[in-house]
Amino acid sequence: MLYLDGSYGEGGGQIVRTSLSLAALLGKAVRVENIRAGRPKPGLKAQHLTAVRALARICDAEVKGAELHSRELTFRPGRVKSGNYVFDVAETTGSAGSVGLVAQAVLPALLFAPGTSTVIIKGGTHVPWSPPVHYLQHVFLPLLARQGAEVRLTLEHWGFYPRGGGQVRLEVKPVTSLAAVELLTPASRGELRALSAAGRLPEHVRRRQAARLRERLGADLPVEEVEADSLDPGSLVFLWGPGAGFSALGARGKPAEQVADEAVDAFLHYEARQAALDRHAADQLVLYLARARGPSRFTTEAVTSHLLTNIWVIEQFLGPCYTVTGAPGERGEVACRGA
Repeated sequence: MLYLDGSYGEGGGQIVRTSLSLAALLGKAVRVENIRAGRPKPGLKAQHLTAVRALARICDAEVKGAELHSRELTFRPGRVKSGNYVFDVAETTGSAGSVGLVAQAVLPALLFAPGTSTVIIKGGTHVPWSPPVHYLQHVFLPLLARQGAEVRLTLEHWGFYPRGGGQVRLEVKPVTSLAAVELLTPASRGELRALSAAGRLPEHVRRRQAARLRERLGADLPVEEVEADSLDPGSLVFLWGPGAGFSALGARGKPAEQVADEAVDAFLHYEARQAALDRHAADQLVLYLARARGPSRFTTEAVTSHLLTNIWVIEQFLGPCYTVTGAPGERGEVACRGA
């Protein structure tokens, strides 16, 4: 059994998701201790617990410690099964925990399952501290498609904080292998697209968000305005191009213009670094590059603690396979030797 310290590096839930994803994929037992030890509320939160239970069901794993707030977890996987699955983040606590984080956890194993799988995940689709569903749709899954993966994600209901109530559908076709890639060219302003959405709020909210985007990035910026079907009030601004996406969520008392400004400021920081991937795409993609046929490399706007921690977890399973160039917090390049 492989033992991992869940407080290592960034010390967040990503250690649990990545370690269990690889355990299921490789058929290797793992024990994670000190889970989220440095967080204000340590241990497994609702979305982490849902991911654990989802992976356990997908590979018939024997699990100990799969409880809310648990700080220790043992996971002994069986064989990965394709099929039709439904997972609900809210079934334990009524939480708007992130469906995107659960999707990240189950996807690696299902890509190498015997057949096609359909997964419905319920919970928060656009909530703080996690990638919005549109990021997965427009940034992450297109990157996986360049490696040969066929994954379709459909947003069926929006889910904002606090109640969530959102729902997504994933259709995952199996692969026998993934292609290596080189991602070195940054997205340009001419490739940018934008979304301004609001649910259970006056129409002027999404119009003001869209107007601010065009004011700062040019009148010809394509901006789609969407009325979100959600239980709770909420708004979203999302900017994206190949390999990069930038989002901001509305909140009580936050002007619509500020929401747009946050997304634009994040894009401008990325643009100044002249890298292919934003910081989030970098740490999400490294696991798949480790399973690719041959060497890959990419540039990223920032070498983050999330990225370095995720690489550390993967190398506990696979041995040294990455070279990272660049100081923490600065633009960097990552090379991976592949499977």
